[in-house]
Amino acid sequence: MQFAVDIFLKIEDDYHCQIRGFHTSEIFMQDIKREILLSIRARYPILYLLSWEEGRLRRLLRDVAGEMDKKIFFWRSSKGFEAEEPRLREMKKPISAIDFVATSPERAIFVFEDFHPFLGDHQIVRTLRDAAESLRKSFKTLVLVSADLKIPMELEKDITVFDIPLPDQQELSRLLSSFLSSVSTRKDLQLDLSSDLFERIVKAALGLTENEAENVFAKALVRDRRFTEADLPLIIAEKKQIIRKTGLLEYYDLAESMEEVGGLDNLKKWLLRRQEAFSERARDYGLPQPKGLLLLGVQGCGKSLSAKAIASLWKLPLLRLDVGTVFASYIGASEANMRRAIKIAESLSPTVLWLDEIEKAFAGTLGSGISDAGTTQRVFATFLTWLQEKTKPVFVIATANRIAELPPELMRKGRFDEIFFIDLPADAERREIFQIHLRKRGRKPEDYDLNLLAQKSEGFSGAEIEEAVISAMYAAFPENRDFTTKDILEVLEETVPLATTAREQIEALRQWAHDRARPAS
Repeated sequence: MQFAVDIFLKIEDDYHCQIRGFHTSEIFMQDIKREILLSIRARYPILYLLSWEEGRLRRLLRDVAGEMDKKIFFWRSSKGFEAEEPRLREMKKPISAIDFVATSPERAIFVFEDFHPFLGDHQIVRTLRDAAESLRKSFKTLVLVSADLKIPMELEKDITVFDIPLPDQQELSRLLSSFLSSVSTRKDLQLDLSSDLFERIVKAALGLTENEAENVFAKALVRDRRFTEADLPLIIAEKKQIIRKTGLLEYYDLAESMEEVGGLDNLKKWLLRRQEAFSERARDYGLPQPKGLLLLGVQGCGKSLSAKAIASLWKLPLLRLDVGTVFASYIGASEANMRRAIKIAESLSPTVLWLDEIEKAFAGTLGSGISDAGTTQRVFATFLTWLQEKTKPVFVIATANRIAELPPELMRKGRFDEIFFIDLPADAERREIFQIHLRKRGRKPEDYDLNLLAQKSEGFSGAEIEEAVISAMYAAFPENRDFTTKDILEVLEETVPLATTAREQIEALRQWAHDRARPAS
């Protein structure tokens, strides 16, 4: 396998250098390769390889053809067949290309790239069906390569689909090793990586194609001429492009930290113990990968903030699934969207997948058969099955405010590792929350009476405490002075907290969580 990398390194003193001719060893997906070989030997007429990586698949199929002592032909509608004969290069119409495959006397594999747009044409579909009959009786195979799966109903029995995975950890490890080897002669680069950092860089790149991974490795090296811990967010952020194009998931930058979460000591302790849970060292030790958390609690007490902070603590990409974007008007499209969202999350694993207010996302599952022909039930069932059976390292964080609206199946053992209940902050936690928000706004906490503020804010949530600080700033700003403890106290006295207005609901939630959930504080 060969990669050509032309990277110009430029720093402030206008120093230029160039890296060329990046080579890596031949890497093949052995399981997929074996299945393709078996299918060709069994004379399956048409194979459909689903992947973005045409170059990677070309190498794979050339290797398959070599092992079977067959010729291989590549066809594109823009260039015809890649061959020396002019008539083959000019054969750009799909029907002509299919007819050539059907009548060719060669023992060969014919690869059609990006053929899916033509599968909506009935005449082309009919021609493919006719060709499939002759291919079954020959030593020829037609391979369609595309990033989009479109199979007409008429061809469903003639086409065998292979979902080509993105490079796995082993492939990316070899890719990174080869990349480092290719630039090892450069004396202006520091390339000594600890085994731990090497592993974390590779895992951060999971979910990228070979070209994307190669580019981001080069980008990290260009930035400061060495690989460091600071490059991990850069590599993870590269995945934002993948997420942005789907419309099903939302990518969150790792902006929040666990230091910004006040209290919740039990939850923090649980998370810190699992900080290295996705490492190879944990696998060697025999530990399973964590599945996820269900965070229940009072509104405004830090559930969403905790989800963001967990991803930051573990240095994993954070994806938010808005279930509302999954639902579509066509029959079966909603379930397909959920499967696609899951597939994207798995392709970027290890990652954190966050579902905020999950009780609203799957509200009405019991009455779904009447209200939406069972669509919500089927989407929910797809998600539950994956949650129970998933093998990829996707850590799911679901947050909920109203426990009564949660389907009981969601809370069954095995779906999540733990269910934490996040209550209103206690006195010491409120003091810590005031410190966090004062520092966040450039103030020294020691300039304020934190003990008094914590005492007067009993029953306030973390979000209400933050709003009290902001309101105090607005009170002082027009008077051209800094806000004081007195300003915050006045806001607290004027505010009716949620603990008062929703006392009955909060008490019912506490009663439910008393012996069913683990306290986060």
